[in-house]
Amino acid sequence: MQSTPRLRHLALWALVLPLVATATGSVGLSRAAYAESLQEPAKRDVSQFNLGKAGLALQGFDPVAYFPEGGGKALTGAKEFEHVHEGVRYRFASKENLELFQKSPGRFEPTYGGWCAWAMVDGEKVEIDPKSFLVAEGKLYVFYKGFLNDTRAKWIKDPGKFQPKADASWAKLLAKKPKGEWLDLREAREVAQ
Repeated sequence: MQSTPRLRHLALWALVLPLVATATGSVGLSRAAYAESLQEPAKRDVSQFNLGKAGLALQGFDPVAYFPEGGGKALTGAKEFEHVHEGVRYRFASKENLELFQKSPGRFEPTYGGWCAWAMVDGEKVEIDPKSFLVAEGKLYVFYKGFLNDTRAKWIKDPGKFQPKADASWAKLLAKKPKGEWLDLREAREVAQ
């Protein structure tokens, strides 16, 4: 295969951009988070997750802090306690909370990718108020809360009815391919047949 000027240019950027990002801490990640993201590649498709403009889960709030062992309160995480888990970047209020998360990340991650649990009943991705939450049966649920609408209050009325619907909607969203995503060779063959 012969190298074209365009391919050489892309290859050069593939080498240079990580160096620039590491040196400057730019591209939206701290140096530590960028280095960590190189060590732990995304093992799941996070295109459906609520990561916001800053690329942070839970708008930068500490996922462990919501649970009893983390204090049971919504706390803002700090840049110095940042961790990327399977493609999702979290911040923590303390080193202890970060260490708890690292021991058992699946336990502390928010349900439905951090979208409003109430809205997920209808398969909708709605932003949250990270201070509106519920920990039930070992799971973290976050909700939208506005001046006239408190979705957490609606959820609490009958979680047994709403949770299975939200679970099914979230599974359906995760099964979708993001627009413009490339198929790998195996998938392309399956589509062609």
